[in-house]
Amino acid sequence: MSPHRRSLRLWSGAVTAALALTVTTVGQASAADVNNARNAGFESGLSDWTCSAGSGTTVSSPVHSGTAALQATPAGQDNARCAQTVRVKPGSTYTLGAWVRGGYAYLGVTGTGTTDVSTWTPDSSSWKQLSTTFTTGSSTTSVTVYTHGWYGQAAYYADDVSVFGPDGGGGTDPGPTIPSAPGGLNVSGTTSSSVSLAWNAVSGATGYTVYRDGTKVTAVSGTSATVTGLAASTSYSFQVTATNGAGESPRSAAVTGTTNKPNGPGPALPKHAVTGYWQNFDNGATVQKLADVQAQYDIIAVAFADATSTPGAVTFNLDSAGLGGYTVDQFKADIRAKQAAGKKVIVSVGGERGTVAVNDAASAANFANSVYSVMQTYGFDGVDIDLENGLNATYMTQALRSLSAKAGPSLIITMAPQTIDMQSTSNSYFQTALNIKDILTVVNMQYYNSGSMLGCDGKVYSQGSVDFLTALACIQLENGLAPSQVGLGLPASTRGAGSGYVSPTVVNNALDCLAKGTGCGSFKPPRTYPGLRGAMTWSTNWDATAGNAWSNAVGPHVHGLP
Repeated sequence: MSPHRRSLRLWSGAVTAALALTVTTVGQASAADVNNARNAGFESGLSDWTCSAGSGTTVSSPVHSGTAALQATPAGQDNARCAQTVRVKPGSTYTLGAWVRGGYAYLGVTGTGTTDVSTWTPDSSSWKQLSTTFTTGSSTTSVTVYTHGWYGQAAYYADDVSVFGPDGGGGTDPGPTIPSAPGGLNVSGTTSSSVSLAWNAVSGATGYTVYRDGTKVTAVSGTSATVTGLAASTSYSFQVTATNGAGESPRSAAVTGTTNKPNGPGPALPKHAVTGYWQNFDNGATVQKLADVQAQYDIIAVAFADATSTPGAVTFNLDSAGLGGYTVDQFKADIRAKQAAGKKVIVSVGGERGTVAVNDAASAANFANSVYSVMQTYGFDGVDIDLENGLNATYMTQALRSLSAKAGPSLIITMAPQTIDMQSTSNSYFQTALNIKDILTVVNMQYYNSGSMLGCDGKVYSQGSVDFLTALACIQLENGLAPSQVGLGLPASTRGAGSGYVSPTVVNNALDCLAKGTGCGSFKPPRTYPGLRGAMTWSTNWDATAGNAWSNAVGPHVHGLP
């Protein structure tokens, strides 16, 4: 994570620019609007639709609603474009929408007579709604609505296409009606900081909204949700509504969920937390004992564990000589003192030079067993995954679940992927995070040593700005991770990374933008995330070298978030 420990991996700005498209906010149909698309749910096969190079077909599973959906598969130079000509009224505004899943999926319209628009989403294992609006020209009576995938990517699925607006006279599919309230709401699980809910599906619903104590806290497409960022040993009231293009149902009957008591060797992790990496080596930054780490840090990641000759296994060796004679007994005592003060101390596996490979069942078992042994020896609260040379999602998931079974529910698991690792849910790091979502503490992506990247709006952003932080965090927040599982990782000083340092003011503005909707740059998140976990830095040592300027500014700000 320092210039000596971090690798620089760039993704070509030209590639991301080629993918970048504009996303606009979701519109809602008015009472007079109709769906001008025909065979919008593909219930009549590909009738009214034309797909390039025979790329499209209809399938009975997966479907968003009804009994059929479109499956289109890119191949070679064909991006699996499926299109329909739709009759419209001149000088009118329409809302174009569709539900998609699978590979990269795009939705757009051409021939509007004004500005043609489009939107897209990276690959997804669940249905997601795409929506944008367009206005027809003064003489426009028809437009072409299309979906397509992306070259070399997996097949995408599309269902329930809609072009809501004034009747264009070309025949319509019936518009939706407001769904009924969900039934069967129940509490399916609890932790010290979360409550999991489940309910029955509602016919005609395209999504559901969850309310906590009367306030909207999340929106989902399925029939379950986990509300995070809650106080321990506290009771909350929950309700759910069903939604579609016509509106929102009445609220369900309320249920009460009570969080568990705090667990672990010390107090529960705070709702908003600051993570700092402590260097078990001397690279020119201030040499510290754990006792010297600034009190603003809630999670201290000890960098790093060492690989052994056994595949997947790690050990930890305190660099006593490099740290001025710091002894193992002093180190263990300092861990206990930090825990008594309410801090979590974990061991980090990886770094630029990390050579740990977990790529089969045997190495997964070795990883879990060895990390647990290190935890028992030193008293660590958990593990940080900072593997910069790739990981196998299947076997890392297996390893972390095995470790969780050994360590119990107090286990802290953090991850520190690079920006390229979290661009898509198909990436191994992102897959792993989603696979262990029920036991994952936080993902502190490194917003530095990076090239230009896509934000969740499909636009390209360069590192070093509020927009880079917020638009990339949005990808995680809108693609499966809970706000409490997302943190912003930045270097503590200009010497802490090769590139990407931003002032604490920029970090705090990004936190405010995501949590409160204030302090944003040109990118505005689609919603606020008051449960956002916080921020991370490399490293506590470089922070100390700079007079603790980073933690003195960011720490109180994180702890003061709503």
